[in-house]
Amino acid sequence: MLSESRFRALQTALMAVTLLLVLISLCLGQYHLQLSEVVQRLINPKAMHDIASQIVWSVRLPRVVMAFLCGAALGLSGATLQGVFRNPLVDPHIIGVTSGSAFGGTLAIMLGLSPLLMMGSTFTFGLAALGLVYLIATLQGRESTLVLILSGIILSGFFAALVSLMQYLADTEEVLPNIVFWLLGSFATANWHKVTLVALPMILATLVLFTLRWRVNLLSLDEKDARALGVSVKPLRRGVLICCALLVAAQVSVSGSIAWVGLVIPHLARLLVGADHRRLLPTAFWLGGAFMIVVDNLARTLTAAEIPIGIITALLGAPVFTLLLIYNNRRCAQ
Repeated sequence: MLSESRFRALQTALMAVTLLLVLISLCLGQYHLQLSEVVQRLINPKAMHDIASQIVWSVRLPRVVMAFLCGAALGLSGATLQGVFRNPLVDPHIIGVTSGSAFGGTLAIMLGLSPLLMMGSTFTFGLAALGLVYLIATLQGRESTLVLILSGIILSGFFAALVSLMQYLADTEEVLPNIVFWLLGSFATANWHKVTLVALPMILATLVLFTLRWRVNLLSLDEKDARALGVSVKPLRRGVLICCALLVAAQVSVSGSIAWVGLVIPHLARLLVGADHRRLLPTAFWLGGAFMIVVDNLARTLTAAEIPIGIITALLGAPVFTLLLIYNNRRCAQ
């Protein structure tokens, strides 16, 4: 069991590493900047009005902030959902929100909507997908975790088919490449306006989940045991799932569908601090944000043309997840 002092030291270290990654990210790019130059422009933004200041404040910093918020949202929602559904293989895709948001974004691209309306469409369809999950569960007369998972799988498959239909009908010269690139994930269109729009629901949902994180421990118990401890399981689970849906829908609305982060990061966080969600959720939050900053740096610096985020998260996530499984199995066998 990790002591409280060590947990606080770990959180401080994660925050420091994240801050260091932010500073390094501001230096990287086709227009390379020295760390001292970046620090000077961050400390005195009004004192310098050169190209470097524009790059730092208008191009790279909003992108880094958005990458951190999206990674933190995926890590936090993944850890929460794994606890709620009592299944370590659950990730944010399981509740159907990712597929619903992907369809909303694809439809907006097909209709040629503005970036703001596209974000609204993505966000709306993502939350609608969660509503449909609960509608299917209600029609079945039960609201157990198994029914919710099966309903999410049904909705994910349905919206995935709609996304494929949109791709089939899209113009192959202009619209289809835009859809494919967006679905693979990117922070290339980041700006302060988008950061502000996505930060509001993310911060709200994060604060609620951090407040309820000790109750997520109770949701990870059997429903009968949770009720015996005086917990209203269904309202609490609904509230937690709505917060996770807000996080995922907001992430997809600005950066497209990004896989593996919500699955791998909670396992890594659990390896560091254990299964107690009072410690697991903050750790997954910081790990997810830091990981996404690293991935975005790789996406925009490895080649002249930007690599989609989803490709890199899959290439990194699959072997990391395999190593985590092997390590856990060996540790359990000892």
